[in-house]
Amino acid sequence: MTLLILDDDPDVALAARLALRRLGPVAVRHAPAELPAALDTLSPQVLLLDMNFTPGASDGAAGLALLREVMARPQPPAVIVMTAYAEVELAVQALKAGAVDFITKPWANERLLASVQAALARQAPVPGDADGLLGESAAMQSLRAQIAQVGASEASVLILGENGVGKELVARALHRASPRAAGPLLAVDMGSLPETLVESELFGHRRGSFTDARESRPGRFVAAAGGTLFLDEIGNLPLAQQAKLLAALERREVTPLGSDRPVPVDVRVLAATNVAEAALFDAQRFRPDLLYRLNTVVLRVPPLSERGAADIALLLRHYLAHFAKRPLDLGAEALARLVAYPWPGNVRELRQACERAALLARGPVLNWADFGRPDHPTAADTPPDTGLDLAQREREAVQAALAQVGGNISQAAKLLGVSRAALYRKLDKHGL
Repeated sequence: MTLLILDDDPDVALAARLALRRLGPVAVRHAPAELPAALDTLSPQVLLLDMNFTPGASDGAAGLALLREVMARPQPPAVIVMTAYAEVELAVQALKAGAVDFITKPWANERLLASVQAALARQAPVPGDADGLLGESAAMQSLRAQIAQVGASEASVLILGENGVGKELVARALHRASPRAAGPLLAVDMGSLPETLVESELFGHRRGSFTDARESRPGRFVAAAGGTLFLDEIGNLPLAQQAKLLAALERREVTPLGSDRPVPVDVRVLAATNVAEAALFDAQRFRPDLLYRLNTVVLRVPPLSERGAADIALLLRHYLAHFAKRPLDLGAEALARLVAYPWPGNVRELRQACERAALLARGPVLNWADFGRPDHPTAADTPPDTGLDLAQREREAVQAALAQVGGNISQAAKLLGVSRAALYRKLDKHGL
């Protein structure tokens, strides 16, 4: 089950179900007493939780109590709270209690979809991880040391890395290591927000400030007060909105849409992107002044392909133990092929492959086919040494690809079958 909606108003629940059905199966419950059984039998990924269930109630106490019960479960779903009363204090309490977002009724469907899609995409740390950042490779040890060193500061941090490497886990670790750990951590997926909603989401709006603004609502900067605001996929923010974000960061205040009074904000801002670092210095894509405001410290999360066989084997066993309902072991051939596989989707892809294998395993020993990965050459398939220099052949291939597409990085990466980020690393490696 993908989504579960708990709301005592049948019309509101129906509207949410119709808006979200394109994302997957949606179940609806109307009474708080129905929630435990629904969580047990449906195991939803995301729960949309109303905050008031008594006529005339507006304090959200019932919803907060339910939220705490849900978060006390061993593997709780991501919870988005829904309320017709957009009080800042209520939003902050819900975020502190474990909600990933809040929605104000009546909502814009684009806003609702963006929030749920972000919650579905978010990969929470598996219970049992110390900080969600498993691995003993030199790269991971260095990353954890940097998090410990930087976490206690108020510095803005820019987290770089390919899709699926765990950038949000790094943000969560930084928040836990900071003096703001008792405050909320609010994550915003900038890539999933329609451009027309960016200002309202970040800075808030006043009632009547635009069509469908039937109630005032706090923006993310205000809701994250005293805590951390994590701006994920910041590289996707349009240039026009980048200027407004820069102004908010420099002045440490925001002006809600429809208001002429700025509101002071007290948040630490973390940002992340999968855009290659070199591309961020393209002024046609990203404002240099905003980049310098965000990258006081830069943390680079290594792709799984650079972490070595030991880390891959550790992650495989960890996630198999998490997902399996019975003891499973890895066959020698499967392990050899899995550690040689390039994992273009990084840890997220590995986690999904382990979930699939645990679900579809035909016996106690897993083989390569159980993981559903495409065939690829392994070390055993490599032809004998011909005396050719592999690094030189790679350099020539990169040069040839760039020459063929006139230096266009995106097209060259596509020709070579690698990500833009990987191609930038190869350019740096070979001094091109």
